[in-house]
Amino acid sequence: MLKSLGRICLSGIFIVAGAEAFKAPGPRTQMVEGAGIPEPETAVKVNGATMVIAGILLALGIVPKAAAGTLIGTMIPTTLVGHAFWKEGKPQAQSMQRVQFLKNLGLVGGLLWIIAEASEEEQAKNHVEIETLPM
Repeated sequence: MLKSLGRICLSGIFIVAGAEAFKAPGPRTQMVEGAGIPEPETAVKVNGATMVIAGILLALGIVPKAAAGTLIGTMIPTTLVGHAFWKEGKPQAQSMQRVQFLKNLGLVGGLLWIIAEASEEEQAKNHVEIETLPM
């Protein structure tokens, strides 16, 4: 029950933010273009759509390990391009971007936890006890 609730809570940000990025790439496109990524609008839309799909899969508990891994893959460019606090000149802007960067880092931590949990569950399911017979 708690694992399901945790997955649902964690997935919400990816579903909502991904849908917003897909529907209205807006200023994200300029940041992506500034980072030298080709076809910036398409890149933002694909990243957003990927977040929505993987977020839904994660929320439903369908292939959670793959969904979490995919979401980590979307978070790397999103965080490095969208929240590069070290590039900000003004202290207030730097502080705001640092908070967003660290929030994303926390989300990645939650996703890593899901991958680890799924791996442990797979190992436990595949674990076979071998009894030794007394001699």
